[in-house]
Amino acid sequence: MKPLITVLTIAVDDLARSFAFYRDLGFPTKGIIGREFEHGAVAFFDLQRGLKLAVWPRDSLAHDVGLAKSPHSVTELSIGHNVRSEQEVDAVMQQAAACGATIVKAAHKTFWGGYGGYFADPDGHLWEVVFNASLIPDD
Repeated sequence: MKPLITVLTIAVDDLARSFAFYRDLGFPTKGIIGREFEHGAVAFFDLQRGLKLAVWPRDSLAHDVGLAKSPHSVTELSIGHNVRSEQEVDAVMQQAAACGATIVKAAHKTFWGGYGGYFADPDGHLWEVVFNASLIPDD
């Protein structure tokens, strides 16, 4: 399998709340679509070229997969957001908090020489905001 990820889908409890959170963080979106379909309402956000974040209700994802909805665990996955400086880590963490995120671990120097922290979105999904000199993003 050639790794070519185009969509990261996270299950959410309240689609409107999650939509507002990511929109307010500044993620580009065309809004919630698919409301005319049972289990179809979803919001897509542009992350970077060729990659989108989808927020989809937990019930809809469970229905689509054909599995019972199970309890979620915040330690199952984290999404890494790499930035260009320690100051940018602090700015993103402050912006996330202002939009309603919970700061799980304040930004700090890491054991491996970087700088980062964690916040949780309204559904508890973890985002690591990190400055890693070896992973500085392109524009």
